[in-house]
Amino acid sequence: MTTTTTASPVADARMLGLAHYAARGVLEHVLARHGATFLEQVALRAAVTAEAPQTPDDLVARVRASVKGDPADARAALAALRAKDLLAADGPHLLPTEAGRALLTTVAAETGPLSARVWDGIPAEDLAAAGRVLALVAARADRELAALEGATPAN
Repeated sequence: MTTTTTASPVADARMLGLAHYAARGVLEHVLARHGATFLEQVALRAAVTAEAPQTPDDLVARVRASVKGDPADARAALAALRAKDLLAADGPHLLPTEAGRALLTTVAAETGPLSARVWDGIPAEDLAAAGRVLALVAARADRELAALEGATPAN
């Protein structure tokens, strides 16, 4: 009699990507119901969570730090948020409007139960280990990206 054991998948770039895109897909589904995109949500969250008012350039830098994307895409997201009255100009700054804050609150309320089901039952020690590994991978990848771009990494 032959027994077959299934080994747990090894964490690697592909597995990380699959997990990221699965979770992002859930978020994007919720955002689409509200006429928002993932990048718009990232930009809006950057404005809402900033400790001080942000200029458009500040927000582009914060979005780029989060998603490592093209600055032109971040600027397009900011323009879309302004067109939807989710961000408003206040002198040189872009500030979240009440509608922008409400959108983030609504999306958080809708994604909360979904996220809870995704993370349910994962032992705390596994989450802690995964957190340590992901922080290390992110820091190393940031250094590699900075080297490729000829810049100094933030960390």
